[in-house]
Amino acid sequence: MPTSTFVSRFPLTREQLFAWHERAGAFERLSPPWAPAQVLERHGTIHDGDTIALRTKAGPIATTWRMTHGDFVAGRQFRDSLQSGPFARWSHLHRVDDAPDGGATLHDEITWALPGGALGQAVAGWFASRELARVFRYRHQLMSRDFARHALLGSKPLTVAITGASGMIGTQLTHLLTTGGHTVRAIARTPRAPGDIAWNPQRGTLDPRALEGVDAVVHLAGASIADKWTGEQMRAIRESRVQGTALLARTLAQMERKPRVLVSTSAVGIYGDRGGDLLDESSAPGTGFLADVARQWESSADPARAAGIRVVHPRFGLVLTPLGGLLGKLLPIFNMGAGGKVGSGTQWQSWVALDDVLGALCFVIGHDTVSGPVNVVAPNPVTNAEFTRVLAHVLVRPSFATVPPFALRMAFGEQMTREVFLASQKVRPAVLEHAGFQFDFSTLEPALRFLLGK
Repeated sequence: MPTSTFVSRFPLTREQLFAWHERAGAFERLSPPWAPAQVLERHGTIHDGDTIALRTKAGPIATTWRMTHGDFVAGRQFRDSLQSGPFARWSHLHRVDDAPDGGATLHDEITWALPGGALGQAVAGWFASRELARVFRYRHQLMSRDFARHALLGSKPLTVAITGASGMIGTQLTHLLTTGGHTVRAIARTPRAPGDIAWNPQRGTLDPRALEGVDAVVHLAGASIADKWTGEQMRAIRESRVQGTALLARTLAQMERKPRVLVSTSAVGIYGDRGGDLLDESSAPGTGFLADVARQWESSADPARAAGIRVVHPRFGLVLTPLGGLLGKLLPIFNMGAGGKVGSGTQWQSWVALDDVLGALCFVIGHDTVSGPVNVVAPNPVTNAEFTRVLAHVLVRPSFATVPPFALRMAFGEQMTREVFLASQKVRPAVLEHAGFQFDFSTLEPALRFLLGK
């Protein structure tokens, strides 16, 4: 029966490394974004007899895994044993040891067997072995980087309230914070967990008493700009950002013990369509619907600023992850070999890997000297033609197609085509660079290879 072993050393104590695995969000952070796992049921944590059921999807094929934990030794090890799922046998021992030269060593040892006995092993064993190596290489790299992100927040456990906590960025930020020993409280219309906070921006309801004890607030909520811009959707885009931010800022300003920081997100759309001009946080806003929305969005936080709260506006570029957003929509097209540039392809795209977004959010929470607008984009923007070429290269697919602007106008309308698909924004993260933030992915190809497990 095959055994696959993966070993990495971390600059932590054995107790710190093991504690990470015990905390909420650890499994979700380790799930690779190109084949994410959805937790269906969970009973307990990682102690003997605790169970977890999850669904994974590789391409169009979904499978359900049901596992039981055992062999738990506090601060040392635990095991996942498959009760039912796609393997005939799966036993995964997680073991943490003191490293001889300091730090701690993580050993992931998986004993596995495919269905079909010797024939199944002969036909698909090589593929399973390759995929295991792919997944665990990603997991160990992600853990190492997450420990560095935790350090950006300091050593004191924080309580962080998040709007949009169930969204693409909010979900991963929540898991990153909880694995670092911090407490997350979701601000949501329908609270689902103890400690969650109820609000309704349209009705203007948010109880300041519910926010007592919060150290930082991260405001991520807002209607998607990726849906077709009907009149109703454009109102939702504007109102969800402006009303929500204004309510949050007014409420925080009323508190006796105010949070240290309000991180109220924005977007590089504030710069409008600027061709090849190199833009930073000192650049003037541009024109257009998105630029107008972003200006109002940021100014809506003024009551918190006036009350003495440090306010940061991370201006997100194109956030890259297979979990959603631009990359999530492009992957099926490019995997079929039908990908290509949009129009001339000369428009600049300021992108950023999701994990660098998470790192930047931790950085601005933990660094009291950072305030105001902060461009959250990789240091090396690319043209649309270069973006599509690199993505196709990583996927080993052709990219000869060109999406004509008239087709986009027919599908999405003139304004959305002009501001979303054809706008050019060449943006640099000047504030983050000057403050000493280190990007994990400053160029596009390594970012895509990590995110796609390539």
